[in-house]
Amino acid sequence: MNPALEPFTPTFDHALIESTRERLAKTRFPEAETVEDWQQGVPLHYCQELVRYWSEDYDWQRVPNQLSRYENFMTEVDGIGIHCLHVRSPHSQAQPLVITHGWPGSVLEFLNIIEPLTNPTEYGGTPADAFHLVIPSLPGFGFSGKPTAAGCGVERIAAMWDELMLRFGYNTYIAQGGDWGSLVTHALLLHAGTHCLAGHINLPMVIPDDHTMTSDDPVERASLAAAMHYQEHESGYSKQQSTRPQTLAYALADSPVGQMSWIIEKYAQWTDCEESGARHPENAIQRDVLLDIVTHYWMTNTAGSSARLYWESFNQPDYRPIEAPIGLSLFPKELFLCSERLAKTRYPQLMMFNNAHQRGGHFASLEQPEALVGDIREWHSALQSSEKAG
Repeated sequence: MNPALEPFTPTFDHALIESTRERLAKTRFPEAETVEDWQQGVPLHYCQELVRYWSEDYDWQRVPNQLSRYENFMTEVDGIGIHCLHVRSPHSQAQPLVITHGWPGSVLEFLNIIEPLTNPTEYGGTPADAFHLVIPSLPGFGFSGKPTAAGCGVERIAAMWDELMLRFGYNTYIAQGGDWGSLVTHALLLHAGTHCLAGHINLPMVIPDDHTMTSDDPVERASLAAAMHYQEHESGYSKQQSTRPQTLAYALADSPVGQMSWIIEKYAQWTDCEESGARHPENAIQRDVLLDIVTHYWMTNTAGSSARLYWESFNQPDYRPIEAPIGLSLFPKELFLCSERLAKTRYPQLMMFNNAHQRGGHFASLEQPEALVGDIREWHSALQSSEKAG
C-alpha cells in the first residue's frame, strides 16, 4: 500500500451534534406556502416534521457507522486532502473502477451497490462481473479537504483521481458517475494523460442538435422537453451556486434547517417520487437516508465548499466528443435525456445504451440500485467482448 494513503476513521463531534439539536429546537420558521404542493419549495408541514424527527429520533452516528463498514483512507493529492473508500473484491481478476458522486450527493449514495459490484457471485453475478472499487469524496465535500484557492474544477479533479488510482496500484481502470460524477468521468476520458480506459455515466452531457429541435420522434422530443423543464423550473439553485456560492454559504452554514431544506428539495424534485399525483421524496428514498445526506453536509460544514464546484465548472462545460468507450444508462425522471442517435453524436464508441428503465430519476444508485448494477455489468461485459474481439 502506498504510504501516502493513511487509514481514516469517520467521526462526528458529539458537541456539534448537541449544539445542532439546540439550534433545531430554536428554529424560526417562515409562514406556510400558498400552494398545496412543492411548487414553491419544501412545504412547511413537511419541513417541521423532518426537523422534529431529525432532532428527536434520528441516529446522528448513522453516517460514520455506515462508512466504517469499509476501509476509509485519507491522502493528500495536489495539496488537498481526499477522503475515499477502497473496497477490494474477493475475486482476484476484478476490474478497478472509480465511482464519483455529485451534488447534493456524497459517497453515501453508493452504499447499496458496493457489495453487488465487489462480490457479484453473492448477488446474481459471476466472477467476471467483479470490481475493485475506489469511491472518493469530491474536494470540498464530506470528509475531503476544502480547496483554499480557485482552480479546483472537474479537469483538476480528474487528474487527482488518476493519481489516486495509481496510489492504490491500479495502472489502468474504468470510471462511473452521475451528476458531477458524470462530468468528472468525461474529464477523465477527455484527457489523454490519464490511465482511464472507459466510462459509464447516468447523466448524459449532449447538446440537442437540429434533428432533436425539429423531430417528431417521442424520444427526441423528450430530450428537448427535459432540457427546457430544467432551465425553466429546476435551475435556480445552479444559478446561485455558480455565481455567488459564498453568499449562500453564510445561510446554510449557520442554519441546519436551511441546509436541510436546500438539499431535501432536490430529492423531491429530481427523484421518481410521484405517486397518485402527489410528490414526496420518501416515496423514492427512506427518511433516514435523506437525513444521512443532510447530516453529512451539515456536520462537515461543506455547504459553501461544495457549491463552489458550480462556480468553477458549471458555466463552461466541455462538450468535446468522447472517443473512448462509454456506456449510458438513462432513468425516466433524469434531469437530461437523449436518444441513442443523439448520444452517438458525442459518444461515437457508445458500447451500451439503456433508456428502457421503468422507474428511477437522478439518483440512480439510491433509487434503483439493482438496475444500475445490472447496467454497469452489461457495460463491463460489452467492454470485455470488445477487448477480446480487438
